[in-house]
Amino acid sequence: MNNKSRRVFIKNTALLTAGATIMASTPIQLFAQDKTSTFKLPDLPYGYNALEPYIDELTMKIHHTKHHQAYVNNLNTAIAKYDELTKMSLESLIKNIESFPADVQTAIRNNGGGHWNHTFFWNILTPGKDTKPSKELIAAIEKHFPSYDIFLEEFNKAAGKVFGSGWVWLIVTPKKSLKLVATPNQDNPLMSYSSEQGMPILGIDVWEHAYYLKHQNVRANYIKDFWSVVNWKQVNTNFETAMK
Repeated sequence: MNNKSRRVFIKNTALLTAGATIMASTPIQLFAQDKTSTFKLPDLPYGYNALEPYIDELTMKIHHTKHHQAYVNNLNTAIAKYDELTKMSLESLIKNIESFPADVQTAIRNNGGGHWNHTFFWNILTPGKDTKPSKELIAAIEKHFPSYDIFLEEFNKAAGKVFGSGWVWLIVTPKKSLKLVATPNQDNPLMSYSSEQGMPILGIDVWEHAYYLKHQNVRANYIKDFWSVVNWKQVNTNFETAMK
């Protein structure tokens, strides 16, 4: 990066950092906005065995301490060379990837996305058995899909059709409608790369490392079990916040 390009980058990044407080914040307040140094692996809000028998303990432990930790480590390594980036929130980083130097864009996309996606994912799972969609969320789903049951069918179908690794999301679009969006790898609908942009309120990780130890190659069984551990209380909160 030449001196002129670096001056432009620093100026633009300063504007992004200053604007972070007025950008739409993520529905679940899990990503610290007082960013000053390095990102950290968040604790799970439950034990590694808490989602048994639907998601096994060993999968959760490896998924969290190995895969998620690697995304955090790689993200910190990537941004360390630019002080301006170390001061930005995670959401600001992944929303503005294309404005950053070319040598860190891919790393932020893959690892920043992986960190955001997994932090989101852990919190829309629960061992609790008494959560359910709110009346407001059900009404919104039935407005944008023929019925709640058809929504579930379409979500499951989309998750089953993802080729290779990726995610399926239920999002609130900028026009306040609900849509299903599939993203590859560690992309998500906050990124400009997504076919549909919006705020995720529910999502499923369909990378093989999320289910292979228990479900092997039968992704459909993992998707079925996923619904037994969805934290609808958190999804309801995500929906309410995204609709404001």
